Amino acid sequence: MNIYLASKSPRRQELLMQMGIEFEIIDGEINEHWNGDEHPHEYVKRLALEKARYGFNSLEPGNDDGLVIGADTSVVLDDTILGKAVTPEHAAAMLRELSGRRHEVYSAVAIVKGDRQLVKTSISHVSFKPLSVNEIVNYCETDEPLGKAGGYAIQGRAAIFIERLEGSYSGVMGLPIFETSTLLNQFFRQNP
Repeated sequence: MNIYLASKSPRRQELLMQMGIEFEIIDGEINEHWNGDEHPHEYVKRLALEKARYGFNSLEPGNDDGLVIGADTSVVLDDTILGKAVTPEHAAAMLRELSGRRHEVYSAVAIVKGDRQLVKTSISHVSFKPLSVNEIVNYCETDEPLGKAGGYAIQGRAAIFIERLEGSYSGVMGLPIFETSTLLNQFFRQNP
């Protein structure tokens, strides 16, 4: 059975490789708009499933053997999704909000093969130390926060901002390894 990842994220690719999984990339974009009414938990589940479904529907006709993994990660502060940093200024604004506070990271993973679909979500709690203006400016000058949920990358320089992590490091990074492994095992047990 061929395994595909519906994501361009180098972090998700790295995490799947860490699991020892051989896979191919399916590149594509879906609308990630959050309307503000949808609970973050439902939002990440929906997007993970939409990405996996999109990926499955992108497979060449007759490739019934393909299994597609989709994932989505959102940084949530006070029940509001912060989104991905578009500019250094946007990243700095989000980091000022996160400074000295605890927030949640919702990370969902979905598997789609034909009309079968499975999804699981990891919820992690991340506490940031109070950040100085210089720390925020210096970090945003690296461009590392661009395109990252909440304007930071836990696996990068922003690791020094994190006082406490309760939950999944890989989930905060972009793909919860435990949940991904659980879904794959569940899928293969049901489809030997």
